[in-house]
Amino acid sequence: MANRRPRPQELTPAELEIMQIIWERGGTFVNDILAVVPEPKPAYTTVSTIVRILEKKGYLAHKSFGKSHEYYPLIDRESYTRDFMTNVLNNFFGGSPARMVSFFAEKDSISVEEVDEILKILKK
Repeated sequence: MANRRPRPQELTPAELEIMQIIWERGGTFVNDILAVVPEPKPAYTTVSTIVRILEKKGYLAHKSFGKSHEYYPLIDRESYTRDFMTNVLNNFFGGSPARMVSFFAEKDSISVEEVDEILKILKK
């Protein structure tokens, strides 16, 4: 059996917000993250704690520069999105894309134009 890295845990909303910034910036420091987080800005220690949690979960690694750490992603946004959506599809819709589209269509969350667009994508 091949050695596979364990699948990281799903991100919380706060973790996802930080990961979005890191994915956009690549390697970055906590102060740089804090500079672009929208108001109301969390405390430095809050961002630092979230970054360390993300590192523990396997999403980030860091390079040390003295007492500072530059954090960089170990998992790209596309891989996370694919895994997340596969889990949603399997856990809520029995692995059926049709059930998922039907769910959103029934809830008026999706327009007829969007359904047509999905059908065009699926036909490719």
